[in-house]
Amino acid sequence: MPAHYLDFERPIADLEAKIEELSKLSETAGPGAFDNEIVALRERVQVLRKEAYAGLDAWQKTMVARHPQRPHLRDYVAGLIDEFVELRGDRKFADDQAIVGGLGRFRGAPVVVMGHEKGHDTTTRLKHNFGMARPEGYRKAVRLMDMAERFNLPVLTFVDTAGAYPGLGAEERGQAEAIARSTERCLTLGTPMVTTITGEGGSGGAIALAGANRVLILEHSIYSVISPEGAASILWRDGGRAKDAATNMKITAQDLIKLRIVDRIVEEPAGGAHSDPEAAIKAVGDAVEDELKKLSVLTPAELKRQRADRFYAIGREGLQ
Repeated sequence: MPAHYLDFERPIADLEAKIEELSKLSETAGPGAFDNEIVALRERVQVLRKEAYAGLDAWQKTMVARHPQRPHLRDYVAGLIDEFVELRGDRKFADDQAIVGGLGRFRGAPVVVMGHEKGHDTTTRLKHNFGMARPEGYRKAVRLMDMAERFNLPVLTFVDTAGAYPGLGAEERGQAEAIARSTERCLTLGTPMVTTITGEGGSGGAIALAGANRVLILEHSIYSVISPEGAASILWRDGGRAKDAATNMKITAQDLIKLRIVDRIVEEPAGGAHSDPEAAIKAVGDAVEDELKKLSVLTPAELKRQRADRFYAIGREGLQ
């Protein structure tokens, strides 16, 4: 897949185009003809990338969180989960591929894993409905959590969605009720649950899989009650003011950790998770493993109490 560059990455794109051009010239000019120039340009690219990503504003982080080459659920499953067996269907209506889940082993231990899958090209994006789940997706999530509790398995969820699917059919089949039931099941689960927000965490479509004991977020991911575009349309009747909305909504990982909406930030490679997916996936795995170890000593009752206390405390700090 060709590299995709965001607007603020244009200087990086120009340098990498020069590197590619020099690499082609060196094939005709002979080995080593432009090696020094290529090395210097690559070093400059690394410097530019670090500088660019060190000072991203909220809107730029939103663009990074939506980057089409950012690792998705399938990538995390492939990199972290052994012996993965996908389970499909909600046993009521259909199988929704916007949410993918099943059983597997995470670093040797059996787990239930699930999350939103956006897809990586036109075919898979349509198959997974761009990660926007219908009611049957959330009912499948409830089914998987029921299984996790029955067999005393930890639950790992990976959130990456703009929000639940708002279509007519989804509403007819009880979208709001399905989201509420999934959120409730998260909060009543008697086994450890760790959520990682890997890209976008949009509205109820995200919280339905994120009612966890510990909520992690990648450095350049976002988590919000509505998209910046949606908020701008409501507040100012102007979707073009999405950048202003993103700034005021406090949706970045750095804002969310201060507000105690998330519990831990997972650092991304210089240039974002899409620049080095393997390193990003390993960093997430290390953080999840660390959190699971801390939760493993808690009883089912303690896990439920800790999870409920965590969520009831959001927005109440300082209130009597």
